[in-house]
Parts: sequence; structure tokens; C-alpha cells
Amino acid sequence: MDNTKIWLPLLLCFLAGIFTVVGSLITFFIRDFKRSYLQFFLGLSGGVMIYVSFVELLPSSINTIGAFKANLAFFEGIILMMLIDFFVPHEYIAEKIKMDDNKQKMMAAGIFTAIGIGIHNFPEGLAVFMSALVDIKLGVALAIAIALHNIPEGIAVAMPIFYATKSRKKAFWYSFLSGFAEPAGAVVAILVLMPFLNPAVLSFALAFVAGIMVFISFDELLPLSCESEGYHVSIFGVIIGMAIMAASLILL
Repeated sequence: MDNTKIWLPLLLCFLAGIFTVVGSLITFFIRDFKRSYLQFFLGLSGGVMIYVSFVELLPSSINTIGAFKANLAFFEGIILMMLIDFFVPHEYIAEKIKMDDNKQKMMAAGIFTAIGIGIHNFPEGLAVFMSALVDIKLGVALAIAIALHNIPEGIAVAMPIFYATKSRKKAFWYSFLSGFAEPAGAVVAILVLMPFLNPAVLSFALAFVAGIMVFISFDELLPLSCESEGYHVSIFGVIIGMAIMAASLILL
């Protein structure tokens, strides 16, 4: 494996991760968030991830290592995310937008949200890196999808910390650190997997990544985007996300 090929996938992981910072910056200028926008972009992100998992990642893995091994890796990815979600419960964005007047509670909410999101972002970094290593256009598409749903996660981290401390600097750095877990996931992939990479290992990793993406979409993005009235906006986002992903795979 040519080591010069790892820098662009690593850069994609970093760019996707720092979009949590974009969410933190939004909190400084916008007080009233239109839920329809949030629903659309979460749906769009979920649509991209679901489509690419079932149309590109899993079929590619099956073609190389066979249906049994590919599906085994796929469900291992799902199980990993289930375990992370069980032991480190994810604090959903909607819960953080409803501010509590107690500043200590708000600060604690922001810190624990940053930790939870950071841990959840770690395998996302692995997903972007491994996908980009196999197919750069695939990595770009996943990085964009993850970046979109990192924006509201940045809001979830920054908002309670900003209102608790009145410090834009603290809100910024907590959201940055939670997003930095994504390139950290890529670095771990480099250190652990690079010596063993071959077509079979890469194919196994792609199916594993597909499981991660599917779980994130069905457990986090879609339930959150559909939990209030006007969920058709979310479904529209899902369809648009799938269409964008289909077009990118055909045209790029």
C-alpha cells in the first residue's frame, strides 16, 4: 500500500469532523432554529449513508469476499455501534436545544454530549478513511454526509456550554474536540490496519463500515429527523440524499 495515498482520506476525515465547529458557530448568531431545516439535513445525511451502504459498500464487499463474510462484517459493524450506544448513551440534539436555567446542569450537559459525540464519531472517521482509501469519490460522498450531520451535533455541544459559561471560546473548543475524534479514528486505522491491508481486508472493512453507517442512520439520524410534525420534510431529505449519492456514483 502506497503511504502517499493516505493523506487525502485523512484530510477528508478531518474536514468532516471539524464541521461540528460549524454547528458551534451557528449557535453564536442564530437563536431560533427552524426544525424543518434540521429535519431535512438529517434526513439527507441518512439517505446518503443508507444508499451508499446497500448499493456500493456491501455489494462491493460481497463481490470480493463472498456473501457470508461480507454479511458477517456488516452485522459486526452494527453490533459495535449498538454496544457503543448502550455503554455510552448518545445525547440527542433535541434534548439539548431545550435549555435548563441551571448553568451547572447546562455545562454538564454540554461536556457529556461532547464526550458521547466524540466516541460516536470515532468509527465514523474509520468509515470515511476506509471508504476513501478504496474509492476517493465514495469517501468524498460519505465525508459530505457525515459533515452535514456533524453540524447539528456541534450545536448540541456548543449551545449548553455557551449559555452556561457565556464563553464562545469554550463552546468552540469543546465542539472542536468532539469532532476531532473522526480523524483520530482514521489515525487508528492507519496504525492498526495499514500493515495488513489487502483486497480481502479492505472488502471486510467496507462491509463493516456499511453496518456502522446503517446503524447510525436508523438509530440516530432518521428517528431524530422524524420525531416531530412535518416529518415529510425528513423523508424528502432522505430521497434527495439517495438521489445525490446515485448521481455522484454514476457521474463522478
